[in-house]
Amino acid sequence: MTVDNPSSEDQVLELTVHKLPTPGPNPAERTRLGRVKMLLVLLICASPVVASYVTYYFIRPSASHSYGELIADQPGLPTAQAEVLSGRQAGASMDLTRLKGQWLLLSVADAACDARCEKHLYLQRQMRESLGAEKGRVDWVWLVSDGQTLPERLKPALTEATVLRVKPEVLQAWLAPAPGQHLSDHLYVVDPMGHWMMRFPASLDLAHAAEAKLAKRDLDRLLRASASWDTEGR
Repeated sequence: MTVDNPSSEDQVLELTVHKLPTPGPNPAERTRLGRVKMLLVLLICASPVVASYVTYYFIRPSASHSYGELIADQPGLPTAQAEVLSGRQAGASMDLTRLKGQWLLLSVADAACDARCEKHLYLQRQMRESLGAEKGRVDWVWLVSDGQTLPERLKPALTEATVLRVKPEVLQAWLAPAPGQHLSDHLYVVDPMGHWMMRFPASLDLAHAAEAKLAKRDLDRLLRASASWDTEGR
């Protein structure tokens, strides 16, 4: 048997041709793509906050679906001085705008605090407590509208309340009662940006289960709608 052993001159040279690498995007294009990706990540991260703002401003309970009366113009906290009447800062002066940053459940009454005033203080405390883990997002505030001294009998019950003395003309220029009612007849809700935005009916009575449920539902909705951008504390 003869084995052919061709010489190197007879061998056919085989060349393997490789594709040239495809050029990637130029630096300017890479920068543009990077920015687009970064914006997409930011949009994804921000979407819960955006959705919360939309819910709060556009999908809040309408007047026909809320127990409390929604205030159309939503006036902001006035720039005015108040005297602190409770807590360690009692006797100090503060600007009312410092109340911003928390939901406020407000009542207004003279320092003597008649039966209606005591009822409102009770309602405020109970409504706040009913919020459970969310109660830290709501401040219980009593605005005293005269220059008299607080009764000693009330002080032990006000340890969790913010009690401020405010000139009556300041309150009257900011808050307003329903027709035929007085300023002290209602509870008022102020949002964390300082806007007065709801007034509960003068007839509110937590002893009536239906009214208590409706009032709590209003607060729950407002807190839920603002959950992404409002947290406990200022």
